[in-house]
Amino acid sequence: MTVSTAIRWPTAATSPRAPLRAAIARVVFEHAGRRVPVRVTYPDGRVLGAGPPASPQLEVVRPAAFFARLGRDAKIGFGEAYMAGDWRAGPGTDLADLLTPFASRLTTLIPPAMQRLRVFVDRPVPHEQENTLDGSRTNIAAHYDLSNDLFAAFLDPTMTYSCAWFDDSEPVETATRLEEAQLRKIDGILDLAGVQAGTRLLEIGSGWGSLAIRAAQRGAHVTTITLSHEQMRLACERVEAAGFSGLAEVRVQDYREVDGQYDAIVSVEMVEAVGEAYWPAYFAALDRLLAPGGTAAIQAITMDHQRFLATRRSFSWIQKYIFPGGVIPSLQAIDETLAAHTTLRVTHQRELRAHYARTLRLWRERFLGQWPRIRAQGFDETFRRMWEFYLSYSEAGFRSGYLGVSQLQLTRERA
Repeated sequence: MTVSTAIRWPTAATSPRAPLRAAIARVVFEHAGRRVPVRVTYPDGRVLGAGPPASPQLEVVRPAAFFARLGRDAKIGFGEAYMAGDWRAGPGTDLADLLTPFASRLTTLIPPAMQRLRVFVDRPVPHEQENTLDGSRTNIAAHYDLSNDLFAAFLDPTMTYSCAWFDDSEPVETATRLEEAQLRKIDGILDLAGVQAGTRLLEIGSGWGSLAIRAAQRGAHVTTITLSHEQMRLACERVEAAGFSGLAEVRVQDYREVDGQYDAIVSVEMVEAVGEAYWPAYFAALDRLLAPGGTAAIQAITMDHQRFLATRRSFSWIQKYIFPGGVIPSLQAIDETLAAHTTLRVTHQRELRAHYARTLRLWRERFLGQWPRIRAQGFDETFRRMWEFYLSYSEAGFRSGYLGVSQLQLTRERA
């Protein structure tokens, strides 16, 4: 690796030296590998795994470095080892196809006796990732301010960076009309919130302005907020180009700093970035800002409640490299937070889990296909592997059912 790469990705650039930890990691990994329908291959020709020859193949390229990283931090080391090139998907194996069998067995791969030891090895989320007013701006900038051109390279023309909703006229697994599916998703969330001509709409989490433009096309008066200056700049340009500057205002503002009353509030895949400690403030803001008789609608990535409880305080690869400060809730955690801190309740739910797996597959295909364009912006090969792993890992999560995603309508309790 070059010096610049080592500086940018220090833990991926340097293999740790901890022989005992590496030896333990090897035993645990190989125990798990023998129970998954994949093939794990080593440079010396050795093969293990429960899969037949046609199974997905995990090729360990540098065993010593691979197990050293797993020994240092199993949750983060697996992804870092992919970033460093210590392992890869074998010839003819798609990375998400390889990761899905592991994602399907996450709760059972590690022996129960060793799972009880996780309290001693799990790292807490770093204090600097806390979603205070300043921390939230830093966390959002770390991902969304990377480059508008980066996101434009793999998103559809709407520049929508959240789960699409494909038409039922074709199988989700082979759907290709991403732009149409993103507009259907946006319309779905606007419909849940009852957005129409004259609606005073607040959007928490602007993206690059596609929802604000779609709402303005209905005649709504839109206030949309983001913490990303890059998003705000492009969203303003897109709103103006669409001719809706008089109906849609884009602000750099935290949801905790918004005042006023709105007939409808929408927030698409924002709650995951809020942080568990701030969910009460986030949902209370919806309650405070929603006018009497109004409706809110959110789109939220979720996980099973028991998995949420088991992982809520541990530091993950996704938090370190992709979404600092992020925590995925369960539907139960959302219900409990609403009940404890607001007068709002979930009154309708639409599940789109399979649609997110397909969305991520299409994004990854576009990302890899556009890599020369992205590389020309100054992103290195470690970044490419990092994002390939992120998109594949996320796809595997939705395909396996480890993750879900729901559109939720929120209305006030009737007296």
